[in-house]
Amino acid sequence: MLDKYVTGMASLRLISGTIEILAALLMLKLGRVDKALAVNSLLALVGPSILILTTSIGLAGMADKLSWGKMVWIACGVTCLLIGILKK
Repeated sequence: MLDKYVTGMASLRLISGTIEILAALLMLKLGRVDKALAVNSLLALVGPSILILTTSIGLAGMADKLSWGKMVWIACGVTCLLIGILKK
């Protein structure tokens, strides 16, 4: 039997991958750089959102195994990733 946290994390990643593939197909269908760029910009919201949700589910599954100190370090790491991804 699969762990519910692992199932949730994998499901989110499958949804994210499906959105990415659909966006690529939409870009091809639109056939214009300006419209493809707009679709790509919308994807910039999907990636970090999936990262946060997946990490949150994983941390919830490990909450009883991690100390508060380790949770703070993980939160700092995720924050640094988000700053690196979103900052222009």
